[in-house]
Amino acid sequence: MKKACLIITGFLVLLVIISVVFTVFQKNVSVGEKVALVRIEGPIMDAKSTVDEIKSYAKDHSIKALVLRVDSPGGAVAPSQEIYEEVKKAKAKKKVIVSMGSVAASGGYYISAPADRILANPGTLTGSIGVIMEIPNLEGLMNKIGVKTDVIKSGRHKDIASVFRKMDKEERTILQGVLDDVHEQFIKAIADGRKIPFDEVKKLADGRIFTGKQAMEVKLVDELGTLEDAIAVAGKLTGIKGEPEVVTRKEKFSFTDILRGKFPKEFSDIFPTVKIKYLLAP
Repeated sequence: MKKACLIITGFLVLLVIISVVFTVFQKNVSVGEKVALVRIEGPIMDAKSTVDEIKSYAKDHSIKALVLRVDSPGGAVAPSQEIYEEVKKAKAKKKVIVSMGSVAASGGYYISAPADRILANPGTLTGSIGVIMEIPNLEGLMNKIGVKTDVIKSGRHKDIASVFRKMDKEERTILQGVLDDVHEQFIKAIADGRKIPFDEVKKLADGRIFTGKQAMEVKLVDELGTLEDAIAVAGKLTGIKGEPEVVTRKEKFSFTDILRGKFPKEFSDIFPTVKIKYLLAP
């Protein structure tokens, strides 16, 4: 009896494995022209993953267009510029469409600017074309608790932006110059990407945010629409007949995820009610 149960259990497990493999294989084998969906979510602090993903899709001849789903409040300057440049390179080979989520502001807008078409939801928050640097001043606190810092430096401005003392006028001028230069780069990138005169962009580049509806009125966005609309636009611009096949990077999956009760989407599609509970319990 026990042997029969083990055989049946083994057979069922084998069926599950075959079903999952077949589903994954079915989804990965291309039978038509494809649109790649690249998700850029959260603060932009590193560009490598996104750049690599865009680059790989740009080289894939079966990919007819890229849809960037941008849902980011911005981030660091250099990573935003690196993604911007990669989007420009991809645009030279394929159509690039941006779909803005809840927020696509500051660096999130920066990376969107070179796209062939930008779609936003009416309530999307975008814009915020500006640069900011915040430096805390702990001098008063240090004096209260009786702590002093001794600085040894080889350059007069080597400790510029130190949090342990008040910034002097000359240092403020230097840092303001740095931010103004980056701001100019930001404005130029948008002017080039959107084909809008520099001075026209500059009027909008005071750090203010726009709703998607407002952004369309000032030419920062082309049209209002959802992610599905953006995918449809990508298909239309590339001449794909019918609904485009959408491919996207799959989430990395490990055995630890199973222990936590997390399953691949393909597995969940087949067995939506299956959950592992108390796996490590006696």
